[in-house]
Amino acid sequence: MANDFFQKLRGVAAVSSLILWSGFAMAEPRHGISMYGDPALPPDFVSLPYTNPEAPKGGQITLGNTGGFDSLNPFVLKGSKPWQLAFFTHESLMGRSWDEPFALYGLLAESIEVPEDRRWVEFTLREAARFSDGSPVTVEDVIFSFELLGNEGHPRYAGLYSQIDSIKQTGPRRVRITFNTDNRELALLAGMRPILSKAQWEGRDFANAALADIPLGSGPYVITNYDAGRQVTLTRNTEYWGADVPFRRGTHNFDQIKIDFYGDANVLFEAFKAGQISAVREFNAETWATQYDFPAILRGEVIKSTFPHQKPSGMTGFVVNTRRAPFDDLRVRDALIQAFNFEFINETLTGGALPRITSYFSNSTLAMRPGAAPAEVAALLAPFTDDLPQGALEGYTLPVADGSARNRAGIRAAMAQLQAAGFSAADGTMRDADGKPLRFSVLLSKGNAEHGKIAELYVQALTRLGIEAQVEAVDEAQLTARINAFDFDMAHFRRALSLSPGNEQRFYWGSEAAKQEGSRNLMGVQSEAVDAMIDAMLAATTAEDFNAATRALDRLLTAGRYVIPFWQFDEGLIAHQSTMKYPDRIPLYGDGPNFMPEVWWHQAE
Repeated sequence: MANDFFQKLRGVAAVSSLILWSGFAMAEPRHGISMYGDPALPPDFVSLPYTNPEAPKGGQITLGNTGGFDSLNPFVLKGSKPWQLAFFTHESLMGRSWDEPFALYGLLAESIEVPEDRRWVEFTLREAARFSDGSPVTVEDVIFSFELLGNEGHPRYAGLYSQIDSIKQTGPRRVRITFNTDNRELALLAGMRPILSKAQWEGRDFANAALADIPLGSGPYVITNYDAGRQVTLTRNTEYWGADVPFRRGTHNFDQIKIDFYGDANVLFEAFKAGQISAVREFNAETWATQYDFPAILRGEVIKSTFPHQKPSGMTGFVVNTRRAPFDDLRVRDALIQAFNFEFINETLTGGALPRITSYFSNSTLAMRPGAAPAEVAALLAPFTDDLPQGALEGYTLPVADGSARNRAGIRAAMAQLQAAGFSAADGTMRDADGKPLRFSVLLSKGNAEHGKIAELYVQALTRLGIEAQVEAVDEAQLTARINAFDFDMAHFRRALSLSPGNEQRFYWGSEAAKQEGSRNLMGVQSEAVDAMIDAMLAATTAEDFNAATRALDRLLTAGRYVIPFWQFDEGLIAHQSTMKYPDRIPLYGDGPNFMPEVWWHQAE
């Protein structure tokens, strides 16, 4: 018996060694990596397909943000900061192509190497890579950055760091990261981590750095001036090390980018009309159709451009905080959705021009399919049948009102759900079994008039149910602090999603993230089924398995009724000065933050 046991053990060891050797043997340095299959661009590609490699350098533009800022460190939780900084001033080992679902190409790293099972990834740094002060980007900087961000950075960096077993230097310009979990996406996520300077931050308090402590990056722009809370000036680094790297050709063409801050969106729009801002993104179809007729447009100095895309709708709407009663009751959440008169609100505010978001991945191949779950999705959900939200398996669709202001059917359905949850209306007030009135506030940014209008129309409908709801508008700093601390009942919510959702989904909807302040799990989802679907997505080795897991996740989130969805945009709308030009080819993801102004350029008329 003992001999049989040792013979089997030797056989297992031999097979394991063969598998291990195969993993190492199949690994070879490559110019890029894709989540599934090979990246679309060949090793000798000249530039990204949606850039103009001959774009001229020069000119300056001014962009507008609402609110203010008290930090210039985009990598920590503390403070409010201009969201654009991470895109302009810092770089990662690999850069993402927005013309593919999820593919990376060499940036700070000249090559990437992974085995078949992707349990480790190895990068070789470009010899020419430099920080903006001229110092070289080294393997030590890479290792330090992963450790710093994982331990002291924003919580969004903690997920990857917790899945790293080791990170070691394997050559003068080579670094290997070994993972402790089976997750094919980790190699790509590692390639997207920003790299900071060890010389700048070693021994310093990174998480609580002062406003004047501007992180040193290797990106095309440097911060050359700022007025706290009001303006940031970025200047293109004429000595930028990566100007001839294929991934960078034709990008970051403006000599100067200013970011001005305004109290609210209305003031920002007036500044744009007056020529003080170079470009704005519009998110209201009726406004786009009726309010972009000011003199600068009539003179041809400002142009309206539209950009189709194929990315998921993501989710925009009012999110409820299930950490607080009664939002932990699905029946109450369903009642709140029934009471939201989308058809009337959409007609009132957009002229009915925009379709409603129907699920988190609507407008894409990843979206859940109508009706009952197909076999491959149902099989994934089957172990959790007893705990699934109503509609997850059999199918769930949002209610459709008749378009009238009264929405009688929706109000009746909402009332029935509230009664089922133990509420009753007496003397015009909805009360629970203990007689406590049902009241809550909707937390919004003081600077967004459209969200305020939506909330006002919604509050009117809730009043008919006897629910005491009020709008609580606060400034950007208070909004950020309260959202990070989950200090709200209901709030405006926007979560953009990609064609290749992955590890970030744990940060958005994972059970652990629900308890982690600063995470993006604002609704407080804590579901074994949701966690399992995210795990299935990350473990998928084929596109078919990945799609099934994502559609299953979509069903759970949508049927969970955590967000009251608004409308979606199947094309981007940007109004801009006529001197701002862009390439003919629009990427798969459309007009995302890495499109304007990254691949645009200045051309005098």
